[in-house]
Amino acid sequence: MKKLISTCFLSLLLFLTIGQLNFAWSQVLTGSERSDLYLPLLKGKKVGIVANQTSIMPQSNNKHVVDFLLENGVALKKVFVPEHGFRGTADAGEKVDNSIDQKTGLNIVSLYGNNKKPSASQIQDLDVLIFDLQDVGVRFFTYISTMHYVMEAAAENGKQVIIFDRPNPLGDYVDGPIRKEGFESFVGMHPIPIVHGLTVGELAKMINGEKWLKGGLQVELEIIPVKNWVHDQEYHLPIKPSPNLPNDLAIRLYPSTCFFEGTVVSLGRGTLFPFQVYGYPDPKFGDFTFTPISIDGMSKNPPHQDKLCYGQDLRTQSLDHQFTLRFLLQAFNDSEMGEKFFNNYFNTLSGTDELKKQILEGKSEQEIRETWKKELEEYKILRNNYLIYN
Repeated sequence: MKKLISTCFLSLLLFLTIGQLNFAWSQVLTGSERSDLYLPLLKGKKVGIVANQTSIMPQSNNKHVVDFLLENGVALKKVFVPEHGFRGTADAGEKVDNSIDQKTGLNIVSLYGNNKKPSASQIQDLDVLIFDLQDVGVRFFTYISTMHYVMEAAAENGKQVIIFDRPNPLGDYVDGPIRKEGFESFVGMHPIPIVHGLTVGELAKMINGEKWLKGGLQVELEIIPVKNWVHDQEYHLPIKPSPNLPNDLAIRLYPSTCFFEGTVVSLGRGTLFPFQVYGYPDPKFGDFTFTPISIDGMSKNPPHQDKLCYGQDLRTQSLDHQFTLRFLLQAFNDSEMGEKFFNNYFNTLSGTDELKKQILEGKSEQEIRETWKKELEEYKILRNNYLIYN
């Protein structure tokens, strides 16, 4: 009997050990957590990093990568920060100022506002620029525009760029119109669809390979890849990427509902569920109601502040949600406003003036989708050339 119990115990112990090993092998490791790949590259180098509140190491108790680099003797000279600032508390579009990080004493250099691209003087004392931001896989999310300008400045000044790659929570599909020439902006730097299906590392390879930097320049580029992740794999972000993307559903809905930024309709800024509802101060928009208010750290001056808005609650949508024009078209039809439904930002977000024309012409979503189908298929072929995580 004792022998039988001992054998059962050993079998159970072996089973648990194998299970733990399988779990360890399958843990997703971001580029920042693969220090064995990048610390040797940084030895003896003067380093700058593009970082914010998302630059954490999830499998190391969410240690911030800036702290980790300093603890490991990296000569980190300054931190560059994108929209929303270093701690991620600045509202969308709010000016981010240069400052000093109180914890580390490092200079914080804003790359949002008037200074979107590092100047030659700001990087002259550096050898390497690290980029470590959590993107959400959508063309108009501005972290990838910051990456473009960092790559361009580095290429112009002979500096290396190292991308600490991270999973794309919308990396499982590609959709939407391609940004047209003449519609370049900080929310549309590249001729890619709204949902581009690339990690920042893959997109950096595409930018470099397609010579999209000014003058066709190419930068010395190194990608520290994610481990144990592929594009169709679900990934829960350990920290919200910006103040108004508070959860997984907001991120899944973001490509579909962000279009309301280019209209008279509120997408829920000034509530605790932005990008997950929409509405306008008129009952014909729907039965669901909410009142946008000023929320420090999320939305200080939201559209329709302190007004009762009527619309739709999208919080019952599945996490399998993919990009659709359904909400936009429904709100447009309910509004009966015609051209006045849109503001000047709509074409900038769309990356084309065709979408607005098609909506005004009364085209259905299926009819609109047909017009970008060919270019989207061509993009998918291009994308295949730069994929790291097949």
